[in-house]
Amino acid sequence: MAQTQSTHSTFCRICEALCGLEVDVEKNKVVAIRPNPKHVATKGFACKKGLEQHHMYDSPDRVRYPLARRGDKFVRVSWEEALSEIGAKVKKIHGERGANAIAMYVGTAAGFSVLHPVFAQGFMTGLGSKSMYATATQDCANKFAVARQMYGFPFTQPFPDVRRTKCLIIVGANPVVSKWSFLQVPNPTQHLKDIERNGGRVFVVDPRRTETAKAAGEHVFIRPDTDPFFYLGFLNELIAQGGVDRRRLDEYATGFDAIEELVREWTPERCAEVTKIDPAVLRRMVSAFRTADGAALYGSTGINMGSNGSLAFWLQEVINAASGNLDRPGGTLVGQGVIDFAKFGVRTGTLLRNDRSRVGDFGSTNDAFPGGILADEILTPGDGQVRALFVTGGNPLITMPNAGRLKRAFGSLELLVTVDLFRNETGELAHYVLPATSALERADLPFIFPLMLGLQAKPYLQATEPVVEPEGEVRDEATIYLDLCRASGINLFGSAVAQRAFEALAWNHSRKNPGRQRGLPQQALLDLLLRACGQRGYKSLLSEPNGVLREDHAPGSFLRKRVYTPDTLVQLAPLPLLAQARAQLGQAFEREKKNAHAIKLITKRFVTTHNSWTHNHEGFVRGGDFERNFLYVHPEDAARLGLESDALADVSTDVATVRLPVRLLSDLMPGTVALPHGWGHQHAKGLSVASNTKGVNVNLLAADGPDRIERVSGMAHLTGFVVTIEPAKGPQNEQSWSGL
Repeated sequence: MAQTQSTHSTFCRICEALCGLEVDVEKNKVVAIRPNPKHVATKGFACKKGLEQHHMYDSPDRVRYPLARRGDKFVRVSWEEALSEIGAKVKKIHGERGANAIAMYVGTAAGFSVLHPVFAQGFMTGLGSKSMYATATQDCANKFAVARQMYGFPFTQPFPDVRRTKCLIIVGANPVVSKWSFLQVPNPTQHLKDIERNGGRVFVVDPRRTETAKAAGEHVFIRPDTDPFFYLGFLNELIAQGGVDRRRLDEYATGFDAIEELVREWTPERCAEVTKIDPAVLRRMVSAFRTADGAALYGSTGINMGSNGSLAFWLQEVINAASGNLDRPGGTLVGQGVIDFAKFGVRTGTLLRNDRSRVGDFGSTNDAFPGGILADEILTPGDGQVRALFVTGGNPLITMPNAGRLKRAFGSLELLVTVDLFRNETGELAHYVLPATSALERADLPFIFPLMLGLQAKPYLQATEPVVEPEGEVRDEATIYLDLCRASGINLFGSAVAQRAFEALAWNHSRKNPGRQRGLPQQALLDLLLRACGQRGYKSLLSEPNGVLREDHAPGSFLRKRVYTPDTLVQLAPLPLLAQARAQLGQAFEREKKNAHAIKLITKRFVTTHNSWTHNHEGFVRGGDFERNFLYVHPEDAARLGLESDALADVSTDVATVRLPVRLLSDLMPGTVALPHGWGHQHAKGLSVASNTKGVNVNLLAADGPDRIERVSGMAHLTGFVVTIEPAKGPQNEQSWSGL
């Protein structure tokens, strides 16, 4: 008998590109995934990760039933058993130590679903706990903190108008491999080449000649972690060349006088002492930027994760605004989602809490505290000491700084629960692992950034049904957090009405779908969300399998109209940032001169892997450089340090030492080494493929604690820091150095 096969249109949810896909399904198994050539925005583009993701989800390692730790082993338990035991522990800790003793860490994967982060926050609100931590303080919280200061709301994130710009300067970003951050741009190589074909200029400022630099534009080397000085010199020269649109600033912004005073002494010559960018090259870049009919500066994790990521991003935004390029065609735009989310947030206080952390007195960013103090919050006795932790859609033992210390902290918790597809490194320490649905097993809309904020090169909407039915007893995260509320004796969002209403919806949906796992009616909830935002319904969107174009971005729709500062003006010189600049720039400059001959370490990504969670598929970690991470060293540095290709080297900071083999790479700026992140899975017994790879966790080298993280945003310093390197001494093996 012929096999029944069906084809479904959906979209990828591994990264911001959200590429349109066609998925072939046979007997509830995905057998093939292809790019959708008819998709309104992605037009037949997709990367290897998206096209092979079903192999990850079908892994025998997939957690399909709740797991509980019994002694030193994990055993399968029922949902009711797991929920009952977790609920009892939550009640005990809540009663004895208070709400803030129960914390949550929200990982990147949670952001690629609409309902997951909403219901996770609803659980914490029901507890009354403010102990929220997020992956943002590893890679992007500086952007949120600066946006709140400048524009009045953290999610107001201007992005380059890549379809119309005539000059794009990319600093510390590699979109060809990592796609664009905070912007949906499919096929980044094509977009970059189109800028040049249309007569525009592209510059890539980076300590490595990246894949992006090789694809388009002119590459400019910069000394790692000197980005603030690049921007200072750029702004100083922009003023000198008469490139400031003072009429526009007078109308739409305030504080530029203080900026002029700040940058006056930072000439291109002075900044070149630490950036190593020839002043003539910088002046040429500024001239190209100033004279272009629409120009944009864009930066990402390379500046975000430095020691002064907030100052760097702030200065970048000042340049875009002062040059007259903010809110203009070809410059930087502020998208509009299906609702004015910034207006809603300011009116309701959403993501604008002014809480302070118990350790270090850090302010919250997006209602979350710095991940770099989580170990301290667990290990420091006193009122509010964290004793329980829920980890949802993340793997902090790989992604956070000083992972060795964090592991010890996690081991001291009374309750650690992970909600995930796999039992990863963090899951190995958990008391309970709760199995969640994969992206292909749930209904969805494009996640929060494009849906609510319009962060898309070409705005559109799309809906997807589940491509396959969940196997085993996996549940969607929204249902998991609703059930955890019930088991813990609390109400979702702190509302008894909401708790009863959602439980009734889940009961009714389960009654109508006998034989399936208990669950909320996801499609109905997404339909309500769309209609509440004045959009066409969920089923109507499903009838457009290639997506539906929305109105294009409207330059001129942001300034004075959607700036939610008290005076509706862009704040170019917010006091916290200005004070930090005055206090730290001089010290940082002297430190850089002192370390002029030191080796600095940057991170790196592979096109076949994404952060730490795609290493459990052989197709992503097979062959040559893809099977592990290496220490990439410039040949000149290797000769000076006595390092040889494929020989082992020891890399040290004041936090830790790791050992791994060397690879020579002439694409690096001398004085710079690169170590790809996301590796070091040898201790993850629940990942049979990943645990058999080699490699080390680069974040073992990074420092945590209140004295080692950036003050304004709480960002950890994860790239561009000084390391010492020497040929490995003693036994020539990696076994004792490989991971946590």
